Amino acid sequence: MRDVSRRRFVQATGAAVAAGTLAGCTGNGGGNGNGNGNGNGNGGGAEVPQEIDDFLSEANLYDGTITDMTGEDEVTIMVGAGDGGLAFDPAAVRITSSTTVVWEWTGEGGSHNVASVEDSESDFQSEIVGEEGHTFNQSFDNTGIQLYVCQPHETQGMKGAIEVVEE
Repeated sequence: MRDVSRRRFVQATGAAVAAGTLAGCTGNGGGNGNGNGNGNGNGGGAEVPQEIDDFLSEANLYDGTITDMTGEDEVTIMVGAGDGGLAFDPAAVRITSSTTVVWEWTGEGGSHNVASVEDSESDFQSEIVGEEGHTFNQSFDNTGIQLYVCQPHETQGMKGAIEVVEE
């Protein structure tokens, strides 16, 4: 009988530890996580706007962070990045108004374009191109959220976002 009691104690303790561990993974808990397990992770304490986080939740190469490139006159985003060439890198960037974004094609993943989606602050669209080294430039003067996709690969998670903030 003593063996059975010890076994039940061990089982109950293991179940309690597992439940406590899982409870810590399921929500925000007041910390810096956003409930999806990836936190903001950018070390600077800058929050990813919810609109961007929601839009990029299924995007390739999006890890819940936003790359802060404020203060730069020009920033480059690679088109056709990642395994299989179906991503933008970085997927999310923060820039200052009046910054020019240069999308540069890697030549991977087939033919791509860059096209704003309906909820974006600006309206822009490049041609569909597959060649390495091709570029598309867009200057962002208005603050706000810019959401964009590669139209041929949107359903495969090729999405990106830009937050434009004041200088």
